Amino acid sequence: MTGPQLSPATVAASARPPRPFSSVYAGNARSVMARGWRATRSTNSLVVLSGFVEPIFYLLSMGLGLGALIGQVQTADGTQVPYAAFIAPALLAVAAMNGAIYDSTWNVFFKMQFAKLYEGMLSTSLGPLDVALGEISLALARGLLYATGFMLVMQALGLNLSWWALLALPAVLLIAFGFASVGMAVTSYMKTFQQMDWITFVLLPMFLFSATFYPLSVYPQGIQYVIQTLPLWHGVELVRALTTGQINLGLLWHVLYYAVMIVVGLFLTTRRLKALFLN
Repeated sequence: MTGPQLSPATVAASARPPRPFSSVYAGNARSVMARGWRATRSTNSLVVLSGFVEPIFYLLSMGLGLGALIGQVQTADGTQVPYAAFIAPALLAVAAMNGAIYDSTWNVFFKMQFAKLYEGMLSTSLGPLDVALGEISLALARGLLYATGFMLVMQALGLNLSWWALLALPAVLLIAFGFASVGMAVTSYMKTFQQMDWITFVLLPMFLFSATFYPLSVYPQGIQYVIQTLPLWHGVELVRALTTGQINLGLLWHVLYYAVMIVVGLFLTTRRLKALFLN
């Protein structure tokens, strides 16, 4: 008596060796992102909208209001630009950061600690890198949404001073990717809402002091060195150079900074998810 006949496709699939790193990455991060996107669409749109309008309020109040009193500001390479054109690219970088951080911290914290969503995901064929890439991709989508809207506002106000500004959107995606990767890695170690407050505690001074509203030169030399280690400062300098047309090889340093952030964030997030749910 013979058993059930297997199809040639099934035999071929069973004969294939397992893919390397299959326990970490199944190549299906898009399903994690799709699930997150459907859940986001069902949430209160005002929550999503708030991250977009906040930088615009800063731009209108300080860039146009205070800018009328300040006039021209000198950039890092000595170029004089209107104050509104000086802070607008910085706020664009902030918009990308806000969108990425919101999804990769508070949303991830809820899914991890209360919804227990990742335990269910990792009980399937999905690996921790699938989950990390899916959640980070969702954060990138929000960051891109905020940045695109803000870019349109900048264009309407005449604050994009160069055609190089077209590269600002890829730049803010890089910024969002870096913050989302590190944000998710940090969140994976958080256990309580009180601990999550530390994220805001770090982001607020970084927002205020990363040459967002003032040139770096106004600070004492020692503080300048500290500011230049902050990730947002690198994002502000990169986007500001693109929107004002101040292109030089030094911009590659900012790109490299975020590339390192992305690699380190993905590594730590994957390792942490594996330790929490697969060991």
